[in-house]
Amino acid sequence: MTMTSRIWTPIDYERDGKFSDCLRLPHSTDKSAYGWIPIPIVSIKNGDGPTALLIAGNHGDEYEGQLALRKLARDLRQEDVSGRVIIIPSLNFPAVKAGRRVSPLDEGNLNRLFPGKANGTPTEMIAHYISEVLLPIADLAVDLHSGGFSLDYIQCALIRYGRIPREHQKLLDLMQVFGAPVSFVSSGDGGGGATTLNAVAGELGVPIITTELGGGATLSLAGLEIAENGVKRLLKHIGVAPNILVPPSSGTELMEVPNRDFFVYADADGIFEPAASIGQTVVKGDLAGRLYSLDDPVRDPLEIRFPQSGRIACTRFPSLTSRGDCLFSLMRPLALSGGHR
Repeated sequence: MTMTSRIWTPIDYERDGKFSDCLRLPHSTDKSAYGWIPIPIVSIKNGDGPTALLIAGNHGDEYEGQLALRKLARDLRQEDVSGRVIIIPSLNFPAVKAGRRVSPLDEGNLNRLFPGKANGTPTEMIAHYISEVLLPIADLAVDLHSGGFSLDYIQCALIRYGRIPREHQKLLDLMQVFGAPVSFVSSGDGGGGATTLNAVAGELGVPIITTELGGGATLSLAGLEIAENGVKRLLKHIGVAPNILVPPSSGTELMEVPNRDFFVYADADGIFEPAASIGQTVVKGDLAGRLYSLDDPVRDPLEIRFPQSGRIACTRFPSLTSRGDCLFSLMRPLALSGGHR
């Protein structure tokens, strides 16, 4: 039985108008027995029409999406909207304030905790509210990510495989509309599997676009522009902001990350010296990099090689590396596998 969310807000999503307030996340501490944590949210509704749910700050150290949605929340007027736009620019607000990927309240990685729990940890409660309250009323969801502290990503949009061919084609069309330079289809094997917002939206049949717009826990201006224009194009495409001004999409290059064999991991601790960079095409067996021992300066470095051929989608950002860290992910042209599986 689905339990009612413990998170609440004074915003009435069914009411016409532009409203800015916050979700109240209950959190009891030594200093605040009946306290709550604010999660900023904006609802803009103008009559009947589709609903777009726009999210950033799922991870707190990813900034392009957060700024893009703050700008949109400020500029979008009620009269620009035909339907409803719900904007949450800093979903995991405790992590955003701390400048961290995960929440300082419970060490919760929000995008590994969906569909969440009504009576769970603070981060699980956030995931539950999105899964049970907001996704079911959405006709389109956008979850804007970047690489954060540990990764640097090629600027791209991504989807999971659709459940049926018609659903998959709709998602491919949305990626063309968004217009990132590169877009890829992911199996989810190398990331959060069934525990991400993307995965839960897919299970509910809600079309969702995710992005990776940079990395290193800093702001990419190119990634910010891609986010701003891509979100506006999606709003225009589904008819929720039919007259919004935005340059047309020039299309996107379709790629895929089919499984975890397209990820490269460190098998030891050390300082990582990469031998390839983002966007570079590599061949199976090529040198990916070397890991140098911290303890033994005369030991030969461990050579790491690419397990598959493809183009590099992301690289590890910090040089200091532990066993199990992701060093690279690879993508390949979507046409090689025929798309929907």
